[in-house]
Amino acid sequence: MNERKGRWLGGVAAIAMTIALAGVLATRPVLAAPSVIEGADGWLFPGWERTDTVNRAQLESNLKLIRETKDALAARHIGLVVVVVPAKASFYPQRLPDGMKLSPEIKSRYADILGMLANAGVVTFNDNEVLHSVEHDNQTAFYRADYHWTAWGSEASADATAQVIHSKFDLPPSGTGTVLGEWTNDRRYGDLAMNFMSPEDRKRIVRDTYTVRKQADSSDALLDSAPSQVMVVGNSFVQPYLGFSQKLSNALGQPVALTWNPGNIGPWKTFLDAVESSGFAQQKVKVIVWQFNEAQMENALDSADSWDPKSLMPANTWRSRVTAALAR
Repeated sequence: MNERKGRWLGGVAAIAMTIALAGVLATRPVLAAPSVIEGADGWLFPGWERTDTVNRAQLESNLKLIRETKDALAARHIGLVVVVVPAKASFYPQRLPDGMKLSPEIKSRYADILGMLANAGVVTFNDNEVLHSVEHDNQTAFYRADYHWTAWGSEASADATAQVIHSKFDLPPSGTGTVLGEWTNDRRYGDLAMNFMSPEDRKRIVRDTYTVRKQADSSDALLDSAPSQVMVVGNSFVQPYLGFSQKLSNALGQPVALTWNPGNIGPWKTFLDAVESSGFAQQKVKVIVWQFNEAQMENALDSADSWDPKSLMPANTWRSRVTAALAR
């Protein structure tokens, strides 16, 4: 498994944790400071996600691309489910610094996105509600000093995704689902603290506890040889350490493929990585689950402030490459 992009096969397959949250998991786009906003009780927020205005025109343009992609996939009998992870600041407004307020546009953005997807006929669900259901006892939906959702949030979202797939798409039986490991705890600095704070501030913030699933040793893992009818495409929110694809495979009862990149690569380039791969051409899946972060959805495909250089391209180039990949 390539650490930045790979394929997860269900059954009893599992991957040993070989990546550090402080490094590969960082999904920070290439933007200017501030990198971190420190809120109440050491809660950290990404400074590159706006809390004041929404680029509505770009958001609508991106949603048009998603609708076109849904139609192109449907013409080849492939379904699309879009999973939008809410922005951490919008999810926890009570944890923001004193005096920092979200604009009305930002407060309504997530609901606006869901409405636009629904109007475009794109299958999705309200992950904001799903993640709020995780917030009980000692569980949180996001890590305190990290950009990412917790494994609890990831698995709850995967369960919701499986329910949507079962209700919207007909998947014949294929192989077996992933057997989930037991829960275990890691102590480490969150990626926002590790990557964007001084050593002194990092010590003040202290480490977080990461409750995640144990992964089987790769040497002991057995790969289910059945073809994957579902593929997950996304950023480090869906990478194996946090368990989204494994839980989705478990809930569906069959293998799930995975293509992911760090968030600075961008959802558009990662989608191309998936559909342009030789494996996709040889064994087309029945459903693609495409994961976005809420704030990413208003970033242009050719925005040098948002994505690494190799990700940048005009929208028409992206359309042409998707069309060519699906025509193979």
